[in-house]
Amino acid sequence: MAKLDKNDEAVSPVIATVLLLAITVMLSGMVFVLMQGALSTAEKAPPQMTVSVRSLDNGYHVVRITSLDQTLDPGRISFSLQEQGDSSNASFTGYVNDAEVYSVIGSNISFHDRDASYSISAGDYFVIHSEEIGSDEGVWTFVLLEESIQYVLVRVDLPPMSS
Repeated sequence: MAKLDKNDEAVSPVIATVLLLAITVMLSGMVFVLMQGALSTAEKAPPQMTVSVRSLDNGYHVVRITSLDQTLDPGRISFSLQEQGDSSNASFTGYVNDAEVYSVIGSNISFHDRDASYSISAGDYFVIHSEEIGSDEGVWTFVLLEESIQYVLVRVDLPPMSS
């Protein structure tokens, strides 16, 4: 067995305490950085949508969603179609998931879920039978509204009908 002299000590108690404190501070800092994202309660940004609108020769308008940064629940999205400048004229309103709107062919205003995911996403489109409901004359505005946060997703004027 080897005998230890007083000069053979490994680390002084002061240096050992400083090292333990430094390791503890580093570990707690790493845990804080990792958990910081989970602790923040920032609100989700409202959805951003762009659309394209075409008038067809057969009396229809097609409003296609060209970009959307998040999928949306059809039950929370309402639409309205109203003639500009004349509040006495009829307007058409409803929800995207209404039975007479969602994937119904032949209705006055219909929504077509291109990927059949029961959500609103880029590539989906609305078909408006403008000739039937009278929106082929005058200036009509189509609006999509996110009801839960009262946020207008898109407001677009329908172009004049092609002849």
